[in-house]
Amino acid sequence: MSSDFPTAIRWEKGELWLLDQTRLPHSVNYEKQESAQQLFDSIHALKVRGAPAIGIAAAYGLCVVMAQHRHLAFAEFQRELITQADFINSSRPTAVNLQWALERLKSIAATFTEPDTAKLLARLVSEAEAIHDEDKALCKGIGEQALALITDDCGIMTHCNAGALATGGIGTATAPMYLAHANGQKFRVFSNETRPLLQGSRLTSWELHCAGIDVTLLTDNMAAQTMASGAIDMVIVGTDRVVANGDVANKIGTLGVAILARHYNIPFYVACPSSTIDLQTANGSLIPIEQRNGDEVRGFGGQKATIDEIKTINPAFDVTPAELVSGIITEKGIVSAPYNENLKALFAH
Repeated sequence: MSSDFPTAIRWEKGELWLLDQTRLPHSVNYEKQESAQQLFDSIHALKVRGAPAIGIAAAYGLCVVMAQHRHLAFAEFQRELITQADFINSSRPTAVNLQWALERLKSIAATFTEPDTAKLLARLVSEAEAIHDEDKALCKGIGEQALALITDDCGIMTHCNAGALATGGIGTATAPMYLAHANGQKFRVFSNETRPLLQGSRLTSWELHCAGIDVTLLTDNMAAQTMASGAIDMVIVGTDRVVANGDVANKIGTLGVAILARHYNIPFYVACPSSTIDLQTANGSLIPIEQRNGDEVRGFGGQKATIDEIKTINPAFDVTPAELVSGIITEKGIVSAPYNENLKALFAH
């Protein structure tokens, strides 16, 4: 990936700038985040999206918000931080990184021993920067662990965007692709457009094209035919949450891709940093699934495809059961079944 490719998040001298991904790929526009409400709206509207990027943005955003409360007495500052963090956390319920990052900052505030608001704020900023740096390393680690999966002339299908635009680094599902491409390997990527908001079309295909990777765009209902043709050797997707038994929550449509992959005997891999693993939730039935506004289904880009009175269903995510997952690619290795045992052995603290 070229150094001039836009990053999802910019942190500059205490200011948080988020790339408005709803306007990609035709317009690259950064918005300065100045309030908790604005950050909430940016996350909810998918201006920043992808579990790792949401977590990073939330951590930085909480620091921005709390800088505006630095005048408060220490105990009052701590209470206000909890209030603001809980509000930001309510913006999207499925992506576990959001809560994970905010809990890290809340924990620091709760255990900070020196009753100095300025020093606590500086410590919070340091932790947010650490979360960002850690994610860059996690992405690279995922890429290194999965690099051997990509062989010359193979075909890889992916769904939604689990790329650099969704993280602080080179992506999760795309990480091995970037490393393989840097090594000079020749392979093909097939990107499902990912309705209803077209993250695969607007983001993944554009991102990979900019990197010089051979990418072909498909509508979602072309996945089965493309698999049947023999063009696909593996599927690699990202995830917003992997729970204790290995069930996977990812962008709506992922479950269908997994079912098709099983039918055609194609390996289905999930790229997942440790920050996205939720060992506290037993199985996928317990994952809250965000329900979004039906207007996203009734049209796109300001153009209506039907009338306003038509009822819709618009879950943002679906849950792929663990038995359809060939392996979970983490920065510590590729985890295989039984997931309830192997995830716990690798990530329980």
